[in-house]
Amino acid sequence: MQIDFTPFLLSFKLALITTIVLFVVALPIAWWLSQTRSLFKPFIEAIGAMPIVLPPSVLGFYILVVFAPNSWLGQMLENLIGIKLLFNFWGLVVASVIYSFPFMLQPLQSGFESLNRAMIEASYIAGKSKLITLFRVALPNIKPSLITALIITFAHTVGEFGVVLMVGGSIPGQTKVASIAIYEMVELMDYKTAHIYSAIMVAISFVVLLSVYIFNRKSLRVNR
Repeated sequence: MQIDFTPFLLSFKLALITTIVLFVVALPIAWWLSQTRSLFKPFIEAIGAMPIVLPPSVLGFYILVVFAPNSWLGQMLENLIGIKLLFNFWGLVVASVIYSFPFMLQPLQSGFESLNRAMIEASYIAGKSKLITLFRVALPNIKPSLITALIITFAHTVGEFGVVLMVGGSIPGQTKVASIAIYEMVELMDYKTAHIYSAIMVAISFVVLLSVYIFNRKSLRVNR
């Protein structure tokens, strides 16, 4: 039996792009949240964490409404850059960035908040800007949190189902990622292929989580 690995390659491509975008987007937000005492901090944290508790179907529905061809945003995107975000790969990227946002934000914020405040203040006293302090002082000292954020975000995106199904459907080579391929095989009662695909996903998940735990354990030993 020949296994089509295209859905897995598409899932990995989606996860990689989503992880890169989220790192760029979530990093300054996590840094700001870790440093600020603003009254708006709890509200921003709550908004950032909502994808964890919201059903994927709810999130997918509102993405459909916002980016629909007859919505003002959908029309603007089509008129300005000629792109429709629904039922194509880049729509999956947008949906995945929204859905996986807390998995990047929260580990980074926790890592920044665990830093010794005196270290940050010493950098400012030495005349370093906030940007230099972030990249040369803060980030190098939260490697376990950083690696956790990157790997968990990647793995979470690979396993997405509800949101990507609603926003992208199941177009072979474009939006048919591994989780959707497994769902369709079950619907077709092709349990043998579904078992193989599912076993691959289980193996990937285990390796990813094992890598995080091993790395974090080694980091703790080094820091002792």
